[in-house]
Amino acid sequence: MKSNLFISALLAATISLMSCNSSNANSKKNTEIEKPIAAENTKIQVALLLDTSSSMDGLIDQAKSRLWNIVNTLTTLKYDGKTPDIEIALYEYGNDGLSKKSNYIRQIAPLSTDLDLISEKFFSLSTNGGNEYCGAVIQDATKKLKWAKDNTNMKLIYIAGNEEFNQGGINYKEVISDALKNGIYVNTIYCGDKTQGINELWKSGAEHGKGKYFNIDSNESVRYIATPYDAEITKCNEKINKTYISYGAKGSAKKMNQETQDKNAQRVSASNYAERAVSKSKAVYKNESWDLVDKVKDDKTAISKIKKEELPAELQNKSEAEIKTIVEQKTKERETIQKEIGELGKKRQQFIDAETKKTKKQDDLGNAINTSIVGFAKVKGYTVEK
Repeated sequence: MKSNLFISALLAATISLMSCNSSNANSKKNTEIEKPIAAENTKIQVALLLDTSSSMDGLIDQAKSRLWNIVNTLTTLKYDGKTPDIEIALYEYGNDGLSKKSNYIRQIAPLSTDLDLISEKFFSLSTNGGNEYCGAVIQDATKKLKWAKDNTNMKLIYIAGNEEFNQGGINYKEVISDALKNGIYVNTIYCGDKTQGINELWKSGAEHGKGKYFNIDSNESVRYIATPYDAEITKCNEKINKTYISYGAKGSAKKMNQETQDKNAQRVSASNYAERAVSKSKAVYKNESWDLVDKVKDDKTAISKIKKEELPAELQNKSEAEIKTIVEQKTKERETIQKEIGELGKKRQQFIDAETKKTKKQDDLGNAINTSIVGFAKVKGYTVEK
């Protein structure tokens, strides 16, 4: 739930900033936002800054539960008909197990398209102690992450926690102002009572970041809706894993990690496992750094460049032509399975949407982030595919 609220907060905040009307040459108000032209493939960059002090176990559980749901929301966004690259970064702060010299903050993962890596890092989080310096972690994320330059990109920070926003020696207003100068919008998610969050300056942080202030109950468990399609999606996920061909020094370990993150998602819930499988059917789930099928999509001449010893044992004695045939076969198999998962995923989401209408929508981290992302995307000229 925290993950959903976190993301919703970020998007809503950015929406309010971007919705301002611009003036035309005659100083008349323009009712439409001019859509900029992308210089390169558009990026959606989301940095999640999570409080891992002792009281935040519920927040971490929500983040684990909502990661793939958030990814799937991001995959519905298009710019000029193309799917943007999705990059997610992860920070922890407020953990006494971290260095005092670093202001008790740590970059766990840089902005990355490696979604299995992000999942792995989420599941490695643990809580301890509590000195939460919001200004310090926002400053670090602003300065040290590799943010895109083009104005067509969406650049969002979501920070979640439950202590005073102005702790530490770094002024949060100044660092948030620096973030805005780089087109990065800061949203805040307070884990606790709304009024208390306002009194502890979390709303002030969002206002300075032209973002949205949210509050969530970080101790509430995420509610899942089982669907008639989950079991079939699970079978498809097992089949799609067999289409991956590892290569390179890290190929075997990366393929193993793919299976590990499947198990992590499955341990959370059957619904979360289905969400991950749906993500794996999308273009944003790409592993060209270790999977030969994705590598060949990226570089048609890749097979000729890879050394024999970098290939899995079963391919090392095969000719280049034979390997090419195998890769083509696996590519077709994967595309067929991805299409099947995509169709099942749409039916699954329709079922969930219908069931959700019957009950009060859960105000959790994932829902918050998803709502804000979609709203901000529309203002930025993105379209949303159902």
